[in-house]
Amino acid sequence: MRSPDESDSDKHDNQFKPIQSLPKRWKSKDYSWQQIPVDTYDDANDDSDPLEQRFEQESVKNREVSNTRGDNKDQVSVGRSSSSSEVSDDVSEPNTSMNATIDHTIDSSFIFPELYQCLQSSIPNIVKGCRWVLLYSTLRHGISLRTLIRKSSDLSGPCLLVTGDTKGAVFGGLLNGPLIPTPKRKYQGTYETFVFTTLYGAPRLFRPTGANRYYYMCLNDMLALGGGGKFALSLDEDLLTGTSGSCDTFGNQCLAHDESFAVKNVELWGFAHSSRYP
Repeated sequence: MRSPDESDSDKHDNQFKPIQSLPKRWKSKDYSWQQIPVDTYDDANDDSDPLEQRFEQESVKNREVSNTRGDNKDQVSVGRSSSSSEVSDDVSEPNTSMNATIDHTIDSSFIFPELYQCLQSSIPNIVKGCRWVLLYSTLRHGISLRTLIRKSSDLSGPCLLVTGDTKGAVFGGLLNGPLIPTPKRKYQGTYETFVFTTLYGAPRLFRPTGANRYYYMCLNDMLALGGGGKFALSLDEDLLTGTSGSCDTFGNQCLAHDESFAVKNVELWGFAHSSRYP
């Protein structure tokens, strides 16, 4: 017959049995755990915690992938804050804003990485992270303001007008889309409207000063931004010539090399929310 001490000892031993490894088909509601393949728990004889083993394995894999990418000398980096095409292919949910730099700057006559980053950080929050879509380009769709207005209806929401002069300056502004021409000179837009230029070195952006609400006007024969003094930017109906000057709306300086300039090209960019499912 066991002594009371022996019974308590046995009872204590029964309560604290060694913890076995997790079953192979273990699952958790935690999203992060669902990424762990079940075959990583096959070694039931290992005394270490299987979850810790998995994290160690994943850390080694991540270091190997990082080293592989670092050794690849042929990759082209878009910028420290942008992802390369290989990185975007590796991740399960690529960053659409970074993809926009990779996918569309090649097709643009004007947008380079530094300008893209400036515009991306300045556009309204509702379209940040969206895919950039080229709605109109004079190189693709011909030289016509009416065509630009018509193509602006392909997407709703804010859109970016980007143009430049033949001397190398790139400038434009944020508009509301679709563009709606009015029979008389009537200003449209919101306080989110802005104009920008690369004339003074790094991209420079001018936001409304609050002096007036002359954000932009859209006519069948003219598209203009700003007012009070001169237009910050205006384009004629054939998109061949334009003007730029200082205005009260944005408190800007001339956006082009000359107040009257020959247009190099015109692009209109819209923003589309990317769907996770095709």
